[in-house]
Amino acid sequence: MSNVHILPDDVISKIAAGEVIERPASVVKELIENSLDAGSNSIELHIKGVGKNLIHIKDTGTGIAHDDIEKIFLRHSTSKISNVADLYSINSLGFRGEALYSIAAIADVTLRSKTANSDTGWQIHLRGGKKEQIRPINMGVGTEIEIRELFFNTPARKKFLKSNSTELNQILTIFIPYTILHYNRGFLLTHNDRTLLDLGATNNITSRICKVLNLKEKHLITSQQTIPEKNITTKLYLGDINIQRARKDMQFIFVNNRPVANRAINFNINQAYRRLMPRETYPFFLVNLTVPKEDVDVNAHPTKKEVKIKDEYSITSLLRALCEKTIMSGSAAKQIKEIPVTEFSLQEDAPGEYSGFASVTRPAPTPLEETTKQYVLGDAVFVPTNIVKEENIFIKPANTLKNNLSTAAYIGAFMKKYLLFQTKNSLLIIDQHAAQERITYKQLINQIAAGKVEVQHLLAPILIKPSPQEMLVWEVIKDKLEDLGLSTTLWDNETLALHTHPNLIPNPKIAIGNLLAGEELRRFDTETLARRACRNSLMTGYEFDAQQANYLRNQLLKCDTPFTCPHGRPTVIEMEEKILNKQFLR
Repeated sequence: MSNVHILPDDVISKIAAGEVIERPASVVKELIENSLDAGSNSIELHIKGVGKNLIHIKDTGTGIAHDDIEKIFLRHSTSKISNVADLYSINSLGFRGEALYSIAAIADVTLRSKTANSDTGWQIHLRGGKKEQIRPINMGVGTEIEIRELFFNTPARKKFLKSNSTELNQILTIFIPYTILHYNRGFLLTHNDRTLLDLGATNNITSRICKVLNLKEKHLITSQQTIPEKNITTKLYLGDINIQRARKDMQFIFVNNRPVANRAINFNINQAYRRLMPRETYPFFLVNLTVPKEDVDVNAHPTKKEVKIKDEYSITSLLRALCEKTIMSGSAAKQIKEIPVTEFSLQEDAPGEYSGFASVTRPAPTPLEETTKQYVLGDAVFVPTNIVKEENIFIKPANTLKNNLSTAAYIGAFMKKYLLFQTKNSLLIIDQHAAQERITYKQLINQIAAGKVEVQHLLAPILIKPSPQEMLVWEVIKDKLEDLGLSTTLWDNETLALHTHPNLIPNPKIAIGNLLAGEELRRFDTETLARRACRNSLMTGYEFDAQQANYLRNQLLKCDTPFTCPHGRPTVIEMEEKILNKQFLR
């Protein structure tokens, strides 16, 4: 007896839908792409219940002819391709003919559309993939689709949706790249009748970027380069040192006018910024890459999220070099020379706790490398005149380091960043900013636990313009911000007003930016919020005198974990005398 059988049509349709529609944001992606492919110059998207109750899109595109209005809900019905060869010369965003079929299989769908040469529009209603009605209606040229009761017949999939704030954030993450890429078109996005984005058409992509993401044009660096031998054009829009994010939420990659994810490009551009920004911060960038259509496979991913690019390694290397050149020549920050450094990694004693550094061994250097090797400690560079065997530097266990620091004598400061203490046979170096973060974090946590956060009341509020995603985070955590001493209200639809801030945090605007750049909207415990509030919100470049340096050292020693800041960076390192002796050939 045969064990193989053909699945029923209703099961096939739901499996197919699962390949395309994972969440409400998946529906938004497919519908926006259809509207853009139709040449619409204005797109309205109205959401209710984060898309579970309603996704309503209206466009001014070419519309759908009466003869096609039923066909578009059949699987693999498309006007974009006809044969295999067409897969390698695709100009449209959509092409598989799966979107409307998959959506209709798991929702209640009403579509209305009219073409320019038709006297009337047509409306079709489907529920669970079955046609309920088709009739003529009066309407203007374009298409309007209402998606209701998403996943009504697939409750298991609905159960796996995330929180409302997370799902709405996913919709914004899908929606925003299209508004930037198609800056010459108008976009409107509402949720539960509240406007989230209202963008008129513009002829300037930079102004669209600044409008959508609430960035300042003076902080953007632009560059364009054509590589004739590869028939490639790159357009770069890069943030300077003034745009620093706690996560990679403002990084966009477009390939042939398609928003995509590409790990190699993302990694290389972020690496280009490592010479300019701290390791725990991320830049804004937008890369628009135009390559020959035959060199891109847009059919490589089920949701077209990722593409394959021919000769990707070579292209990403060129992009990285171009980004480095653009950033270093155009950024407001100082240029930094390339210096080969001795690498270190944190030495973990227990999960999440670090006592110091352990050295990382590098491959044996070539003779040329040996003659030019430099050793870096902070901003100090030691260049040996002869070849010296590289010495492993291990920071002592935390207890020993604590004892040494408590008895060390302050001898000075370096670059208004590092405080220098001398022990009997070693040099202790405190990163004054990291140390202050650890101290401030401890004091803030103690005040929160006691319910007595000392705050500064502002005579005039500080106005902050968050991005749409940051505004969503604010709505989730605004009550918890009060616990931190950060009193905020809605000034207008796009602006927050900050009325109070903790005395311990002198730069509350940075603190608010860190707090609103949340990766997991549901995971906002008090300690996480306090840690984010402290990050980079303290003043840098302060010149300590001996009394202040000793006070900071003593306050640091009172902390439970004095040798790392709240974000895992070291606050103190120790270099023994014998290491310096080696460098000076003593």
